[in-house]
Amino acid sequence: MSRIARAAPAGLIYHVLNRSVGRVKMFRRDADFDAFERIIRQAHERCPLRLLAYCIMPTHWHFVAWPQKEGELTDFFRWLAHTHAMRWRVSHHTVGYGHLYQDRFKSFVVKRDRHLLTLCRYVERNALAAGLVERAQDWRYGSLFARAEQESGSSFRAASSHGHPIGALLSDWPVERPANWIDLVNRPLTEKELERVRLSLARSRPFGPDDWTRRTASRLNLQYTLRREGRPAKKKAEKN
Repeated sequence: MSRIARAAPAGLIYHVLNRSVGRVKMFRRDADFDAFERIIRQAHERCPLRLLAYCIMPTHWHFVAWPQKEGELTDFFRWLAHTHAMRWRVSHHTVGYGHLYQDRFKSFVVKRDRHLLTLCRYVERNALAAGLVERAQDWRYGSLFARAEQESGSSFRAASSHGHPIGALLSDWPVERPANWIDLVNRPLTEKELERVRLSLARSRPFGPDDWTRRTASRLNLQYTLRREGRPAKKKAEKN
């Protein structure tokens, strides 16, 4: 049976995610991260998708992307994951061991308002939340570090073994980024914010206010993401 076509119209903003099979550490050393960043740059040369934020973690990655053309999102991330998987298997001498990624990438629509800011905070503080760094901006494989370095003109990464920066690939956001953005990213999300983001991830649900979520789900034929989990309760038999 063929796969259902992915609904990813241009002009909308997407949270894009993929994970390794069995939580395999795809990125174990600096060279693994560097190789993936080279593939990001190559993917961007092929398809200049607007990238708003990203974070590369040992077993998975997150991007926030804003396609301008139909098919752009799929073209970029399908090539990115496929190319990375092939090169990773070759470099780690595991060709023929099966899939590297769990499945094709997942994408979730997000509204371009405060929900986009919440999502970008979630993505950019991923390494901090996982305890990999003490400050979100210290994670070298994410957009918070890359954008700050790009804006400051730092040559740290270009002169080190960590490869070249990719901050130049990052696009401006459609909403204003607060002046204290780094401080905001370092603050934990509220339980309500986390719950909403995790629900979007778990159900592939559009991320935004309730009325927008319902309209967007209807437009993209994603009504199933709004249903409650489990079987519907059976109606009680009427008494005679």
